[in-house]
Amino acid sequence: MKISYNWLKNYIDINLDAQQVADWLTSTGLEVEGVEKVQSIPGGLEGIVIGEVVSCEKHENADKLKVTQVDLGNGETKQIVCGAPNVDKGQKVVVATVGATIHPTDGEPFEIKKAKIRGERSEGMICAEDELGLGVSHDGIMVLTDNPKTGTPAAEYFKVENDNVFEIGLTPNRADAASHIGTARDLVALGAVKDELKDKCINWPKVDHFKVDNHDLEIGIDVQNTEACPRYAGVTLTNVKVGPSPDWLQNKLRSIGLALINNVVDITNFVLHETGQPLHAFDASKIKGNKVTVRTVADKTKFTTLDEEERELSDKDLMICNDDEPMCIAGVFGGVDSGVKEETVNVFLESAYFDPVWVRKTAKRHGLSTDASFRFERGVDPLNTIYALKRAALLMKEICGASISSEIVEEHPKEHEWFEVTFNMDNLDRIGGKSLDIKLVKAILTRLEIVIDEENGRELKLLVPPFKVDVQREIDVIEEILRIYGYDNIEIPQKLSSSLSYAPKPNPEVIRNRASELLVSRGFLEAMSNSLTKADYYEKFKGIDSKGIVKIANPLSSELNVLRTSMVFDLLEAAQFNQNRQSTDIKLFEFGRTYSVKNDKSKEREKLSIAVAGNQEPEAWNTQSKKVGFDFIKGAVSALIDAFGLDKFNVQWKESESGFLSAGLSITINKNHVADLGIISGDLLKEFSLKQDLYFAEIDWTNFVKLAGQAKVRFKPVSKYPAMRRDLALIVDKEVPFSSIVEVAEKTEKKLLENVNLFDVYEGKNIEDGKKSYAVSFIFRDEQKTLTDKKVDKVMSKLLQNLEKETGAGLRE
Repeated sequence: MKISYNWLKNYIDINLDAQQVADWLTSTGLEVEGVEKVQSIPGGLEGIVIGEVVSCEKHENADKLKVTQVDLGNGETKQIVCGAPNVDKGQKVVVATVGATIHPTDGEPFEIKKAKIRGERSEGMICAEDELGLGVSHDGIMVLTDNPKTGTPAAEYFKVENDNVFEIGLTPNRADAASHIGTARDLVALGAVKDELKDKCINWPKVDHFKVDNHDLEIGIDVQNTEACPRYAGVTLTNVKVGPSPDWLQNKLRSIGLALINNVVDITNFVLHETGQPLHAFDASKIKGNKVTVRTVADKTKFTTLDEEERELSDKDLMICNDDEPMCIAGVFGGVDSGVKEETVNVFLESAYFDPVWVRKTAKRHGLSTDASFRFERGVDPLNTIYALKRAALLMKEICGASISSEIVEEHPKEHEWFEVTFNMDNLDRIGGKSLDIKLVKAILTRLEIVIDEENGRELKLLVPPFKVDVQREIDVIEEILRIYGYDNIEIPQKLSSSLSYAPKPNPEVIRNRASELLVSRGFLEAMSNSLTKADYYEKFKGIDSKGIVKIANPLSSELNVLRTSMVFDLLEAAQFNQNRQSTDIKLFEFGRTYSVKNDKSKEREKLSIAVAGNQEPEAWNTQSKKVGFDFIKGAVSALIDAFGLDKFNVQWKESESGFLSAGLSITINKNHVADLGIISGDLLKEFSLKQDLYFAEIDWTNFVKLAGQAKVRFKPVSKYPAMRRDLALIVDKEVPFSSIVEVAEKTEKKLLENVNLFDVYEGKNIEDGKKSYAVSFIFRDEQKTLTDKKVDKVMSKLLQNLEKETGAGLRE
């Protein structure tokens, strides 16, 4: 937000330099991010003076050039070669001297230098209007007919204004400061603690001389949706002369970077940035039926806005309509047909209070952000509606020669009440960490325009004005007092009181950091993505569970309109992003949350997602590239399970039913679902234009952390005694999971059995239909003595019996 220093001085007496004002505004929470020096005319016309042409002769070597002698005052005369057809002896002209930089209306600034033009010396330049940035005319040099004094600086003659413009980073809670008067309010409040600021209130421009000139054009209003528009007002002006704005108004608007349109629109912009109240001017001849209706329209109604873009309206968009059609998106953007143009004669001026939520939703829905929507969606002052309307109408009367041709028409079914807040000084002292004098606090509140309705010792009953939309609780009032008093004025106490806190066990942050370090050590990079995603993804891929999706009521865009139920789409987008930049070796992981709703209860889960594609290692002269496969992603997940001791639990692997995998495994540990991993389905690869296989794992991190807290990882020395291995090829039914083999083995011999490993699965030739072969290794070790073959053979015999009994397994012949 841009605020002009000169403009501020219209509302408050400031005897401070711009930098001091910037520092004080920052201290109140209106952070001044920069101060820019600006001039009402680009460059400030420095080095440019009023001269008199004392002689004008034809150039000997050029038919269209003339050699002039120009008096610059104080007896100084310069020879200047000029090509303008209208230059002549005796004229008062504008001269850019050597070393001056001029800023043309169209084109880049350039410096005036001594030159020889067709053999004649030239020491300056006699300027045209467009060469000085004063207009667009290039028909000839500027000839000044009011006989100004020779040598007068052009900046003085053209009344160049020098200004300082503050660039303020306005936070969302400071809607009350989104104008020059709003910013001035903070300086008034600072007067309670700064002796340099004497004004106790804002010098509002007077509007009490507002009166109706005639009743030549009455336009009625009908607000059909008072929830979206609690207050609407308008007035009609006739005989409006549309044209350029006067210099003072142009300078004000230019100083804060606003484009000039015409005097009517410029006035509405001026009042907006003066008071914070957006206004809209309609060409009254476009209001069919002489009636303005505030309502919604049918869904998918076509409407062309001022930027000449046709938009499709929603039945949730509030519109300003005439009897036949919509004219304006309320509080957001005007229509191309109903705006004020050069031929406009009569104007209907609108001032309203639109509900912030309605405006915000409409603006986001259409991807629009305007000065009006910026303020309406944060909340404007509903009590300022009529003042701003009168202010603009009077300016149009003064500048455009208009007549006020109707009473102010208004619909305001419900008064906007002030916020009632009970405030206690003891709470201020406790939270602020310093005891403030109640007289000072009352002075600050008064200057903040907060009314003290009742006083009972150290407790005050306050009435907060509606323009302070974010001050509705005691803690908000305390914040207001402290920011005006100045946080810098509160000393840091030597003793601090605090409550003891301790990290939960298991500590999720510690576990997460360890997991990140492990993955990074295996060559992975961490990704970060938005928890918002497209509903289209879930609609396109029916295999992915779309039940319980959380839809965003007020989405940032149509591309981000639901909360994710899985992180698969985020890493697919990341893989696509990398592929499009020729980075095809992908090893990514991301921690994040997923969201769902079940039985009207919302649920959040922490997840860890992993994606790999391309080569396992970077290409090098001394290694052969090897593509990642299922074993690679399985190795990463297994490494996490082993690192946190989860492998000591009952780990079961079975075929995954995940909709985003074409093939994969699901992991359950102690009956808790922990992960799904496998290869991404072809449909998803095609949707994201991925040209290689992508392997993906999604770990339920909430369950993982819970199990990690239960696991006991202890140091174990390397055994002094050797292990013995036995391999079996077992024939089992297809439905028998490997975890059943492990479970039977551990029940059979828990003391000596160290590990069970599946190293091959086979189905096909020589295997009966409905059967499969598991090749399994069993590792045995005795920590007390060396095992004998006789002992191990006895265990294996018993194990085979139990496997056959409990799983139906038999030895493969």
